Amino acid sequence: MRVLILGGTGVISRCIADQLLDAGHQPVLFNRGSRKQLFSREMEWIIGDKTKPESFRQLMAGQRFDAVIDMISFNAADAAQTVETFRDKTGQLIFCSSTAAYKRPFRTIPVREDEEALCDSDAFPYAYHKAEMERYLQKVIAEGTVPITIIRPSLTFGEGGVNLGVLRQNRNIVHRIQQGKPLVMFGDGTLPWSFSFAPDVARAFVGAAGNERTFGKAYHATSEELHVWDDLYLEIGRLIGHEPKLVHFSTKQLMSGKPDLFAHLYYEKSYAGLFDNSKIKQDIPGFEARMTLSEGLRMMLDWYERDNLAIDEEKNLLEDRLAETYGRWCGELKELLSN
Repeated sequence: MRVLILGGTGVISRCIADQLLDAGHQPVLFNRGSRKQLFSREMEWIIGDKTKPESFRQLMAGQRFDAVIDMISFNAADAAQTVETFRDKTGQLIFCSSTAAYKRPFRTIPVREDEEALCDSDAFPYAYHKAEMERYLQKVIAEGTVPITIIRPSLTFGEGGVNLGVLRQNRNIVHRIQQGKPLVMFGDGTLPWSFSFAPDVARAFVGAAGNERTFGKAYHATSEELHVWDDLYLEIGRLIGHEPKLVHFSTKQLMSGKPDLFAHLYYEKSYAGLFDNSKIKQDIPGFEARMTLSEGLRMMLDWYERDNLAIDEEKNLLEDRLAETYGRWCGELKELLSN
């Protein structure tokens, strides 16, 4: 199959491209062409900018794909542009949504796709716009004019990603553990979660491509290995041979102080991240999230070392200040309670 990936160089999409090649398919990557060095094998590229609709349509004129995987639509307008551009140019459109698009609190645990409502509040814009995208796509599915598949990853880590850690501090986590510095954890760290990794999630997209059983349906594609949030840091500490020191803040406190950094914790990750994969396993035989938390974090640590990732000094300072504030609070609370 000739499969177009809109994006193609992101955390999940680069794994999709590699897995398509491994399966004997022909991936075609559409993006600005600035990250070709990410691939060691030859790929077909179409260089352009999807935010420029007219030039995008011209680039795709005369093209034909067995499937189009859209990793860069974040709202209904983005998705509509993809649908209108490729309606007569492909046998299937696959959209990357997110489990963030669900309305909280959940109705089911583990979450089952067809028993949940979509987010209807714009308090967390990312989630709301993904939900609006899905509402638009459901209308297109009802029209029956083009086969559409929707895949909803949960929190996914992978090489190139900038989202690992409560402060999304990545390499800083290793640095702080090695230096004996405290790490900030939200809540009490015992919220259940299944941490997913990009190579596993990519298999869902590859398995859906050209698969008629997935037409008109939406699926989770997540790990089902049960952990709690503290485990994320505790396992990194185990892998590098140093026990981490954790300090815990309420999610509301963090979000109210710096919503641009912590809103995702308050609106999305204050609820258990457990998702049922029964539906995707039924329609994509052999799909399974195989990577354990330990294996996935080892992959991330190897990437940090290989690419010599720098410390984010601004976040490092913020975490220092949060830890100092926590220490003062604990001291004041102990004094108050002892009187």
